[in-house]
Amino acid sequence: MGTRKHERAERLKAEKKQKAIAVLRDCPTSPRKMRLVADIIRGVEVNRALGILRYSKKEASNRLETLLRSAIANWEKKNEGERLEDNVLCVKEIFVDGGRMLKRIQSAPQGRAHRIRKRSNHVTIVVDKMVIEDKKAKANGTES
Repeated sequence: MGTRKHERAERLKAEKKQKAIAVLRDCPTSPRKMRLVADIIRGVEVNRALGILRYSKKEASNRLETLLRSAIANWEKKNEGERLEDNVLCVKEIFVDGGRMLKRIQSAPQGRAHRIRKRSNHVTIVVDKMVIEDKKAKANGTES
């Protein structure tokens, strides 16, 4: 492996060490309903996101709250030397993909049948340190 490739691999490995990923598969909620809640917490600081999910009336928020707690636990496991209170974590990425679909048939008038599609989804959350320096640089850039 060349020097450039080796340095890039080491850099990617260091970046990956800070990120924590949690995945929820085959959640029996439609992806459209789950995306409504996922869009609310994207890019938000972790404690604030937990508060939003705790007091949301949506059914999908309960599942996302447990998934976010799992991602936080994964981050703590990866970074054993660091304390969660000292770092500011945020929901870096969250995306909802369609899962498998259960296809059922419901009887309809005049001997017909309608198809019912019971949808499921896959949710992935990536938790990472919030970079505070970037916010300060953006604030300085807008002032000048």
